[in-house]
Amino acid sequence: MSFVSVSKVADADFPTRWGHFRILGFEGLTAPGDPTRKPVESAVALVMGDIHSNPPIVRIHSQCLTGDVFHSLRCDCHDQLHKALGMIADAGAGILLYEQQEGRGIGLMAKLKAYELQEQGLDTIEANEQLGFEADCRHFELPAEMLKLLGVSAVRLITNNPEKVSALEAAGIRVQERLSATIPSEPTFERYIETKRERMGHLVG
Repeated sequence: MSFVSVSKVADADFPTRWGHFRILGFEGLTAPGDPTRKPVESAVALVMGDIHSNPPIVRIHSQCLTGDVFHSLRCDCHDQLHKALGMIADAGAGILLYEQQEGRGIGLMAKLKAYELQEQGLDTIEANEQLGFEADCRHFELPAEMLKLLGVSAVRLITNNPEKVSALEAAGIRVQERLSATIPSEPTFERYIETKRERMGHLVG
């Protein structure tokens, strides 16, 4: 196991433009000697409505400061986040799991260095690899453990990434349905989407 323990550390009311959620904070204590992990990893869950009568809509979203906060048009992260919140609100129930895995897990400063390399002609994978990282350094075990603590054993997952489906099912969370996270493309991130589709197997386009 990658985590020795995962616990809920906070639970508060959270009104948003999409409706009322509860915002829950979780911390996972990682296994000693795991060089790929911080000693403690944290993530939040936005929970709306009844998540137990039927498999809820779930989105696992990796933090993207440039997209989520600054509305960058280098990626589709901001629009995917808002699409997921809208889908949960329309259904009246669901969970958004927000992980601190900036830049596919390489961190903010490395992500900005990767931007520089992309301006020289590299795609997102090539830039990460030139900086000494894997194409995608993210892990999805913590969201699975969070779902278990929430008493959720099956989900309808909003994702284009087959690795998220595989990670949940490997952890014992059944993905009853995959819901598309595809959003309209922009000229500024067409190559980014193409790389995800052609080189990472994402189900877009």
